Amino acid sequence: MTWPTALPLIAILRGITPPEALDHVGALIDAGFDAIEIPLNSPDWAISLRSVVAAFSEQALIGGGTVLQPQYVEQLAELGGKLIVTPNTNPAVIRRAVELGQVVAAGVATPTECFAALEAGAHTLKVFPAGSFGPDYIKAVRAVLPAGTPVMAVGGVTPLNLKDYLRAGCIGAGLGSDLYKPGQPVSRTSSQARDFIAAYQAATGDITRP
Repeated sequence: MTWPTALPLIAILRGITPPEALDHVGALIDAGFDAIEIPLNSPDWAISLRSVVAAFSEQALIGGGTVLQPQYVEQLAELGGKLIVTPNTNPAVIRRAVELGQVVAAGVATPTECFAALEAGAHTLKVFPAGSFGPDYIKAVRAVLPAGTPVMAVGGVTPLNLKDYLRAGCIGAGLGSDLYKPGQPVSRTSSQARDFIAAYQAATGDITRP
């Protein structure tokens, strides 16, 4: 499976609260993002997710991150979440999400975890923490994966080093604290979003995004 959105960058809004959610997600979508993750360890995450799905589900792939158990997969499905992002390789979580028709980006760190995630049905592999492993590690792991396996780097990715992960074979990345930190102004989210998109465009030559 190829990544299902036009821009293979996931906005990770860890720590976002319901009063902030719509404004920040709106800014991200206006900038050109079309994949939004609200981690389940954020305050009142279900309230934020429900409102974001209601407002933006036709414009972006929206779902939850830090999904650790199958019951959370089911809860996300009930809320309208279509994206499941995990920090680890849990075949039960992956299989349940696939059964429910959700897109799964499974957290992996080793080749063993990569193949376990793929066997369970993961659509995309999320190498985490990418900043600790570095692009060379990801390039080496990519060499043993089935051709065409989508890999994303997550953890420590910035507009300055995004190109290094793309050159290592990643299709894109999940973007956390360098894109959004709890309490930051919407203007900062918008500015960082545009910087990331510009970095992606410069590295790939894809100028189809705003």
